[in-house]
Amino acid sequence: MPRARRVLVVGIDGVRLDTLARVPTPHLDTVADFGFLAPVTVADSTPTMSGPCWATIVTGVRVTKHAVWSNDFSGHRLGVFPDFATRLARQDGRRTYVAAAWEPLVTVADGGPMFRRPTRLTHHAPAADTPQAWEDADEATVRDAVAVLTHEDPEASFVYLGAPDETAHHLGCGTAYEKSIASADRRLGRLLTALRERRTYEDEAWTVLVVTDHGHRDEGGHGGTSEAERTAWLACAGPDITAGATPVRPVRHEDVAAQVYAALDRTPDSHWTLDGTAVPTLPQAVLLDMDGTLVDTEPLWLDATRQVSAAHGHTLTDEEGAGVLGRTCADTAAYLATLCPQPVSSRALESALEDTFLAAVEAGVELRPGARALLERLADGNIPAALVSASPRRVVDAVLKTLGGEVFRTTLADGETDRSKPHPDPYREAAARLHLPPAACLVIEDSPTGIAAAEAAGCRVVAVPSATPISAAPGRRVIGDLTALLHTWGP
Repeated sequence: MPRARRVLVVGIDGVRLDTLARVPTPHLDTVADFGFLAPVTVADSTPTMSGPCWATIVTGVRVTKHAVWSNDFSGHRLGVFPDFATRLARQDGRRTYVAAAWEPLVTVADGGPMFRRPTRLTHHAPAADTPQAWEDADEATVRDAVAVLTHEDPEASFVYLGAPDETAHHLGCGTAYEKSIASADRRLGRLLTALRERRTYEDEAWTVLVVTDHGHRDEGGHGGTSEAERTAWLACAGPDITAGATPVRPVRHEDVAAQVYAALDRTPDSHWTLDGTAVPTLPQAVLLDMDGTLVDTEPLWLDATRQVSAAHGHTLTDEEGAGVLGRTCADTAAYLATLCPQPVSSRALESALEDTFLAAVEAGVELRPGARALLERLADGNIPAALVSASPRRVVDAVLKTLGGEVFRTTLADGETDRSKPHPDPYREAAARLHLPPAACLVIEDSPTGIAAAEAAGCRVVAVPSATPISAAPGRRVIGDLTALLHTWGP
């Protein structure tokens, strides 16, 4: 059964990007390590104030549309451009949750609320406008959020932590500010633990986004145009992002809401006129299947299987043919041995399959659409590539004469790991040879057999179906051909 998609957005107000290099933030680092952490530059048209920045973050549109120009939200257009928690709840009937201490986010104070109609809400206003009161309010907010995230089932959540911003306002960006950021990171850790302790966690696919709205001047304060004030950041990890990924383009605040929709597999309606889009990323490495993915050899393999099967008295059906796609010669031979009416050894069938398939490959193979351009893109971007095939080494080497072996840092063929596809061994071995964890690698595959191997290894997958339909899933994107992936990655 497909895993249920869930999203948690944690907004930490006023955290300077350069401060993260000095303050231990192990929980934020974990999110970044499993995905990415990227700077965000507040747009020139947007005042570096919490109201405008958070409105852009949660609506996915810029300030000229949502019309939140300051920390007084009066005159806003949030009814036309609602926050993601409200939109998902009202239009899709999804369960959403918001927890925040800053009153305009969730109450009518100062022209609010910014979050108009989430399904569930937690609010603990600070007892006073002091750093300690804000720490206490954040603590109460997280305490409630942990209970909701652990025991209830919100599909999209937003948890706001405001103490770092207020501390900087009162005391500047010194020791107390850094301690407040460390405390916010510990609270983030408790939220992440709450997700892992959910009874249904293993059946869920969580995307986590951690974002700040603006920076601060050294003495504390913001609202100006200095680089320190205009520099924010976003960390994001989830089943659709490889570990250590690199955003293809600059990340913007308006991309956060779009990323939430993408994580929930919700295609935005064009009438929403979102200004943001999900952030496209480049993986640290790409592991490519060969047959049916880079070269159009699946018909040759099916034909070889049919010839060998016919030579031993069995006519292969379409259903039986679909079952051998992505399989090794040995696996296919063992399968054919059960179908042939006369006894025949699997070893003899395996030898016949390899020889017949090799002869067809050596006669010439065609590249799949976009294959050459993809390999050139990987080479130009210095992205390590590995070829991971279930075909025999003789067949792989024959195809490499067409593909060009210099493109790949390493290649694997059938028999070069203890087990072949659909077991995870080939993809784990390829990642190890590239000195990367499987989660940092993107696999490009065309068959259910290869996809099963890649997902069992812990890799993210782009599926380019050739002969068998494939459904999308968390951690698996389905595209029509390789050119679509190139379009996502850009020039």
